[in-house]
Amino acid sequence: MLNKINLSLITNLNKLHQLKFKKNKIENKKNIKAWVVTADMGYGHQRAVYPLKDIAEGNIITVGSDEAASSNEKKLWKRVLGAYEFLSRAKGIPFIGNPIFNLLDTFLHIPKFYPMRDLSNTTFQVDLLKSSIEKGLCSGMLEKIRTKDIPVVTSFYASSIAADLKSFHKVYCIICDADLNRVWVAKEPWESRIIYMAPCGKAAQRLKAYGVPDERIFITGFPLPIELLGDENLSRLKKSLAQRLMQLDPNNKFWPRHGINVKHFIGEENWVLKKERKFTITYTVGGAGAQKEIGGRIAASLKEKILNNEVKLILAAGIKENVKDYFKSIKSDISNDDSQIEIIFSDNLHDYFDKFNKAMAGTDILWTKPSELSFYSALGIPIIMTPPIGSQEKFNAKYLFEIHAGIKQENPDYTDQWLFEYLKKGRLAEAAWSGFLKVRKLGTYKIMEILETGIMKSEDSPVIR
Repeated sequence: MLNKINLSLITNLNKLHQLKFKKNKIENKKNIKAWVVTADMGYGHQRAVYPLKDIAEGNIITVGSDEAASSNEKKLWKRVLGAYEFLSRAKGIPFIGNPIFNLLDTFLHIPKFYPMRDLSNTTFQVDLLKSSIEKGLCSGMLEKIRTKDIPVVTSFYASSIAADLKSFHKVYCIICDADLNRVWVAKEPWESRIIYMAPCGKAAQRLKAYGVPDERIFITGFPLPIELLGDENLSRLKKSLAQRLMQLDPNNKFWPRHGINVKHFIGEENWVLKKERKFTITYTVGGAGAQKEIGGRIAASLKEKILNNEVKLILAAGIKENVKDYFKSIKSDISNDDSQIEIIFSDNLHDYFDKFNKAMAGTDILWTKPSELSFYSALGIPIIMTPPIGSQEKFNAKYLFEIHAGIKQENPDYTDQWLFEYLKKGRLAEAAWSGFLKVRKLGTYKIMEILETGIMKSEDSPVIR
């Protein structure tokens, strides 16, 4: 009896010690400070660093912004951004759209993965970027980060290359897609000191092909919002995923095949039905506002189901006034009830990300182009993919197909038919589960761990990683 009491006491003391250690570890992480740098080139680069906002020295630095650029550099970035947005939207222009868009796609073209080969030789894009940096590109950012010797964490290739060329130590670059162009890597990668955080194995393999040594590559996963994870044990995510899987399996097709695994990985205690919301679909556009018309076609097709309170549709407009106005006109034709159609918009990108993340907690399907949001499949949200725009999105789509977490959209005009066929057959539940199992979720925590310790611990769990 005494031995049992002693054993229980020791066990409780160990748990207390572990809890205290974990708490201290979290507190230590709060003391980390870094220059957090991004670029206003679509939402992908900015979404990647947003979860790191609390460790940013001052505020997140956006290259080319008023706070981090000279007047000449601002003019340059304005021209670059204008050209980027025009070319991104050009694909929708009849007859001439594709040739115009191909100009952008050629610049960021990603070569085929196989056969595996050495791709470390420099390219036109690499040489052009280096020349632009020598002429003043990113100079405002460089001037700012000289004021304090702390790590530089960036989600944009130009700022990481610029910091490396100017001999800054501890430069960390977050890769935002499943594959990448050679421009992300220095001209002489073996002489560079940039540390790369890759979202998946394919991106890491590509970095190696471009000449980056193994010791400067960490497969962290894409940095996801901590408010959607809960903690490093995914406590909040497991609860929301359980509710989503119930919504996605109305005909009990998924559960008989996968129920044992679901209970094992997310815990039977989380498998409690809460009828707190309607079946919810979120459609979102990218930073350039391309493909907004697809949202209108989805809404028109789902009109009857929306008015019958079978479906809630969220239209995520980002920070583009014209997209918001378009979605408002769509909404006014169907229902002005926010519980039936909700529009997410803000004139401030950080506020928009907050609203978007809140919507994700209660979203059953995410309909988007295969951008950086492809990695939100890690949250157990099935991805319906619009046609990819650009080389990197084609590789993101391929990645989602390979892991069975993404589904190519059928004709949006008949969403009320084909999407609900997928729902009845359990296909959407399977996509949600596949994304949760196969995509890394701890990217934000792993990046913090590397900044704190210089290393990254490998996880034994196939899910908590």
